[in-house]
Amino acid sequence: MSDAWLTELASPTAGFFPAFARRASGPEGPRDAARDAVRNLLPRVDWAAYLPHVPHGLLGLSAVFRLRPLLGGRSFLRILATQIHAFAHEGRSPEGQGLAAAGAGSGHRGNLAMALDTLRPGIAWGEALGIPAPDLGDFLAIEARLEADMANVGHKGIMARHLGELHVALGRPKTGGPLLLALAAWLGASEPRDTFWNQRAGRRLEGVPPVPRTPAVLGLEDWTPAAREICDCGLVELLDRFCGRIKAGTGRGDLLAALVLAAAEKQLDARRDLEGKTSWNFVHLARLARHGAEAGELPPAAWAQAAALVNLFPTDEPEDRPRSKAPRRPIDDPAAGLLDAILDAEPLEAMHYAERLLDAGAGAEALAVLAEAAATNDPAFNHSHPLLAVAAAADLAPQVPEPVVRAMLVALAKALANSQGSTDLGAQAERALTAVAIN
Repeated sequence: MSDAWLTELASPTAGFFPAFARRASGPEGPRDAARDAVRNLLPRVDWAAYLPHVPHGLLGLSAVFRLRPLLGGRSFLRILATQIHAFAHEGRSPEGQGLAAAGAGSGHRGNLAMALDTLRPGIAWGEALGIPAPDLGDFLAIEARLEADMANVGHKGIMARHLGELHVALGRPKTGGPLLLALAAWLGASEPRDTFWNQRAGRRLEGVPPVPRTPAVLGLEDWTPAAREICDCGLVELLDRFCGRIKAGTGRGDLLAALVLAAAEKQLDARRDLEGKTSWNFVHLARLARHGAEAGELPPAAWAQAAALVNLFPTDEPEDRPRSKAPRRPIDDPAAGLLDAILDAEPLEAMHYAERLLDAGAGAEALAVLAEAAATNDPAFNHSHPLLAVAAAADLAPQVPEPVVRAMLVALAKALANSQGSTDLGAQAERALTAVAIN
């Protein structure tokens, strides 16, 4: 391990990206560089100062590794470098304070569950830190206990799952792993707790069995009215109608299709300054879909509170909704056209090229282009929202029908084109990576 890399993690300078490039140059270099960042930075970030919010430097790391199969090697390294750079710039606790000063407990899972239920973050941190070799199941157990808590639009459960998946992507490290689990536990046990939507859905769904584990069997003519209810109704009417669908036995696949279709419409309607926040809907739905596909049943209220989350974001009038537009000088290759339109901040043209790819049955190629476009942005500029959204789309695409995938990817193409920001840090990382490759 390079002393220069650890020094840069502690206090980033102009030498950050050259130090990263050297550290990441070995066979397991990217994994090791990220492990170093987790081990050295996680205890020092002033997490409490951000509450109820969560900085996305660490959260975005899970998205970077999720998108690795969709990115070229150089693109993956560049966005990994800039994501760790964003993590290294999160606010730090004063020396000797914060989570770095908290000790480990006995690793008793029963005490951990008690701390999560009674909002005792210090105990939750210590007990989780004392678990010697956590695995993904430990993170998912925390996630399950947080299902009803939608504080900060569901960040707690999402952090628990994403940190668990990051733990797996990093090879289940013996030192960084307990830290990731301890942070998930600390955040889950922290104030505030918000079960407003869950309580109201629970009253409507008392005694209702879990949502049937069935694929989508309806069609666009059925999902569209359900999505309209999610987008347009007031909260009381929405919960009445959506819970009515659950009571009628609507299966998991059809509920998810309607939710993702509604989230795509909300994304199309999002103002430019709300593109990233609105894309959080996809992140939450991807977590819900993956949880719902695993062993163990989700409570029906979890689906209703997801509908309430999507409903929370603004809806525009249909006549004001963006529509795709062919460029004046079209590019024959729609993948190249899509990337250029996004990087040139041309949302309507980006929608056009995304539709062309999807019409040709090239949904996987469209998703890969969106991943490349998201990886071009500096994460600190937009709080990693584009990376998180495209990673969520990659998780959702195999689980929803083709018309819903189409709506989601076209909406994200528009969102990415409207979210272009600085690429200066990416260019610095690129130069450092090139220098190491040449030398």
